Parts: sequence; C-alpha cells; structure tokens
Amino acid sequence: MTKFSPILAARALWQMQIKKRPFVLSHAINSKCNMKCSFCEYWKESGPQMELEEIFKMLDEAREFGILVYNAWTVEPLLREDLPLILKHAKSIGMMTSLITNGLLLEKRIDELEDLDYLSVSVDGISSYKDIRGVDLEKILPGIIKAKEQVKNPLLMNCVISGKNLDDIEELIHMAKEMDMKISFEPMYEFGGIGKNVWDEMGIRNAEKYKSTVDRIIEMKKEGYPIINSLTYLQMVKDLKPNYTCHGNEIVMGVAADGSIENCRVHRKPIGNISEGIANAWERTRKERKKMADECQKCLFFGYVENSLMYDFKLEVLQHYEWM
Repeated sequence: MTKFSPILAARALWQMQIKKRPFVLSHAINSKCNMKCSFCEYWKESGPQMELEEIFKMLDEAREFGILVYNAWTVEPLLREDLPLILKHAKSIGMMTSLITNGLLLEKRIDELEDLDYLSVSVDGISSYKDIRGVDLEKILPGIIKAKEQVKNPLLMNCVISGKNLDDIEELIHMAKEMDMKISFEPMYEFGGIGKNVWDEMGIRNAEKYKSTVDRIIEMKKEGYPIINSLTYLQMVKDLKPNYTCHGNEIVMGVAADGSIENCRVHRKPIGNISEGIANAWERTRKERKKMADECQKCLFFGYVENSLMYDFKLEVLQHYEWM
C-alpha cells in the first residue's frame, strides 16, 4: 500500500491533468472463475480472451502512452497460467503491477508472482463468508498468509458491504489489523443481469443497521485501524449518495478479456478495441467518454470515487486515502 508519494503524485498529475491521459490500465485478464458467486455476472459470460502476444503489445502501447499502473482483475486472474509472464513484462517496461483475486489459488501460485507489487483479496465476511462466496473462509487464509511473506507491500482486504455481512464488519477490521493487512470498503452495487431474488437476499434493506455499521467503520478509521478509504468517501457510503465529479474514465482505461475497451467497470459499455491502438482509441473516444461521464448518475465504486476526488485535489482525501 502506498501513502501519498510526491514523486508518484507528480507523475500522475502530469499524465492525467496535463497530458489528459489515463494513469491506470485495468485489464479483465480472463473470462473464467473458480467461484460462482450469485451476485456476480462476470463468471456467467465466459468467452474469448486475448492471447499472450496481444497482451504484451497492449502493455507496450500503454507504457508508451504514459500509463504507469497495470491492474489485472476478473474474473479470476490466477486461473490464467501465463499470468507471471504478463506481470513480468509489465514490470520490465516500468509499470507498477497489481492484482485482484478471490484468493482460492493464492497458496498454490503466489511463488510465481515475484513481479507483483500490490495484491488485493476479496474478503466479504467471516461467519458470513461461506454464505456469500459459497466456500469456507479457511480455504483462502493459508494463501493470504503465504502471500504476506512474498509481496513487499501490505496486502489489501477488499470488502463489499451487503445485507449479508453487517454483523461481520467490525470483526473483519480487527482481523485485518491482527494480520497486518489493509482493508477497504464499498457498498454492494445492484447492477443489471442479476436476478431480483439475489438482490432481495443480499441487498442492503435495513437502512438503520447499515448506517450504524458505516458509522463504526468511520470511528475505527479515526481510531487508526488500517482502513484505506477516505472519510469523505465513507460518508458518501453511509448516505448512499455519490457527491463527486466522476473522472473514472479519464483516470482508468478498462479493457475486457476479449480486448474491448469499456467506458467503466460498472456500466461496461464497449467504446473501442485495443486492436485499433490505445492512443487512437483514447483520442477517438474523448468526446464520447465525457458525454457518458456527464450523464452518469454515478456509482460508489471506491476506485473511481476516491481517485476522482484526488483528481479534484480534495484535501481530506489526499490526506487519508491510501491508493491501491
């Protein structure tokens, strides 16, 4: 985890504010998963994915375009056998590397990931984990412990707050501290493609309990617990009211498994393809991306919110958000 770095901030500022280019390449590295979570639509869409040489070419173009961060995620990156080669290539051309995983294969594969800078593991509960994810929490803990010994930066535990895990949140924060990890929170986003019965079961329905839970997250953040979210963002989460100007599609270039360039990871509208070249696609879609951002009702996905607030130089966020 990286706290505020003047050098990194200057490079990000130059890339985004002056050159008007993205700082992060977020790549949905494959289309397969080893979990079948009811609230996720990605594993239901298994399809074509980019070949290794295509990914190398994309990374080279991204770096030439000034992008400094490569984030591999969804559906489950560790199922991709050539993942170490991809991370190695990104690292060799001067990019920071990050990975988001469900953790099931961490114990088996972490030794291969020597070129990984940042690791985020999705952990949505303790007693509620099996109910949410369909497997026992004990299945991922050995991999997390082993990964802590391999990855030089602190690991991030990412938790999506739902109606299922409100009773687990405080204990989860304590667990993160005891394991010397960081933790982040965001509310469950009820996107299309998932049945109403799933949202009825998992969605946030007890507003009073939800707000008191987020209040406790805010308190524990102030008490020094390892919560990476800013207080500004957590207040939005409590109120469930996005109050920011979204710069998500200016900061992050999202690429799907098949090479499609998507406007953002929430709405997922394809606006191009990496086959046309990253620089060409970025310039061609500039007006379209701005229009989509202006018309968007906004989400509370913490990666977009926190980084958009930093983009707008919100002081509290610069002071208290730790970028992953």
